[in-house]
Amino acid sequence: MGKGSTARRYTEEFKGDAVALFRSSGRSVKAVALELGISDTSLRSWVAESDEGVSDEVTELAREETRLRRRVRELEEEIEILKRFTRYWVKDGGR
Repeated sequence: MGKGSTARRYTEEFKGDAVALFRSSGRSVKAVALELGISDTSLRSWVAESDEGVSDEVTELAREETRLRRRVRELEEEIEILKRFTRYWVKDGGR
């Protein structure tokens, strides 16, 4: 057997779920692909295929959603930092 016979086939449902996970997570293609145990090249290809025929408006909304999810995560991290600082400040009496 040659090396070319190692290609794996995925169902359309799996591909769709992988693309949906990528779009909703706000994470990189590489991070989502690693989590799913697939190559980032495959996931990137599936995302591009799913974008074909999608209006620019829908694509822009998806980008905006990703940007906003990322920003929410950043703000949640900032809140946690401020909570820790406040606990330290109160415990130390502000000195």
